[in-house]
Amino acid sequence: MAQDQLRYQSGFGNEYATEAVPGSLPQGRNSPQRAPHDLYPELVSGTAFTAPRHEQRRSWMYRRQPSVVAGRYQPYAQPLWTTGGDREIALAPEPLRWHPMPLDGAELDFVDGMRTLAANGDADAQTGVGSLVYVAGKSMGRRAFVNADGELLVVPQQGRLLITTELGVLDVAPGEIALLPRGLAFKVELPDTDAGAGLSRGYVCENYGAQFRLPELGPIGSNGLANARDFLAPVAAYEEAAGPYELIKKFGGRFWRAPARGTPFNVVAWHGNLAPVKYDTKNFMTIGSISFDHPDPSIFTVLTSPSDTPGTANCDFVIFPPRWLVMEDTFRPPWYHRNLMSEFMGLVYGEYDAKPGGFKPGGASLHNAMVPHGPDEEAFEKASSVDLKPQKLDNTLAFMFESRYRFIPTAWALNTAPLDHDYADCWAGLKDQFKP
Repeated sequence: MAQDQLRYQSGFGNEYATEAVPGSLPQGRNSPQRAPHDLYPELVSGTAFTAPRHEQRRSWMYRRQPSVVAGRYQPYAQPLWTTGGDREIALAPEPLRWHPMPLDGAELDFVDGMRTLAANGDADAQTGVGSLVYVAGKSMGRRAFVNADGELLVVPQQGRLLITTELGVLDVAPGEIALLPRGLAFKVELPDTDAGAGLSRGYVCENYGAQFRLPELGPIGSNGLANARDFLAPVAAYEEAAGPYELIKKFGGRFWRAPARGTPFNVVAWHGNLAPVKYDTKNFMTIGSISFDHPDPSIFTVLTSPSDTPGTANCDFVIFPPRWLVMEDTFRPPWYHRNLMSEFMGLVYGEYDAKPGGFKPGGASLHNAMVPHGPDEEAFEKASSVDLKPQKLDNTLAFMFESRYRFIPTAWALNTAPLDHDYADCWAGLKDQFKP
């Protein structure tokens, strides 16, 4: 991979402009009668034409062939990547947890190694999200994937991802995230796996609803949480190697395949504000209490997908990064609670302070709306008696996909994935300690 393909542009939702060949980006208009270098202009719209200006997302591409040049699509089997919640599954109002996903997908690439753990909503209605995991053992090579159902928020847990998109290349390591817009073609290479470092594993949020954006800051002010300048978009970089491609497309919850005579990654220049981006969670400006009490986890929101109810998200992406705890006379881990929102959690590395033993990197948990949860017995006993000195929670990164809609686990998640059937036992030792 040429080094100049891994340069980036800074900002979130910026009006980017980039060209791989000087003079290939038209000036003064988007669609001239003949584009420079005889390229084809093509518009990709991530929002409706009449969306409010501040919500508009679109980019103009100047490419060697338009994306319409492809063969006819035929059905493609990917039965474990399902879409939306299956209301036929009877789900008890109980907490769920999964052990780390087995590293057993040596023959699978990023698309074929994807599994839906839980989902809600409806992609056609443009509401809800899917919470997925992937285990992959090989790069996609001459295959490309297009998701017409939603944008993808990718959270690598093990192994770097080299993501080639129509608009350029992102190099994404564990601790970083990637946001891939709905409808853009991409492929994923696994440089660590290819070098013999083991399989790649991670989490994905498939967002069927409103596009992710930075949350409002309110009383926090003009700086804090995830700053726009720390998001990185790729520069234009087209693929020169000739030869056929296979296009895989997810459309209406089903998968399709088509042959293509050449690469879909043939964009020589582009401009606009619809772009894939990556973000390093080490740049997150963590906000916390410096007096007493444990604040609501909303202060850890990186990105939000709003719904039609203000303040009640289709999906919030929340992280729990390294941070200082200094609160006085305070039970410092998350408190016991029942929440209107449903919470799907994963652990990238380290230890989660509310579940120091049972929650492992590569695993997941699910606490649906109004399902009680909180620290396990070990965490409660330790936090209730520890000397409250300033404490650094270090070498840890957990995250949460939080949604207003109930997550429904898939049949695969309930019957095949490594479900922890003893999860509820972690609270069994919490006794009535009332002393009147």
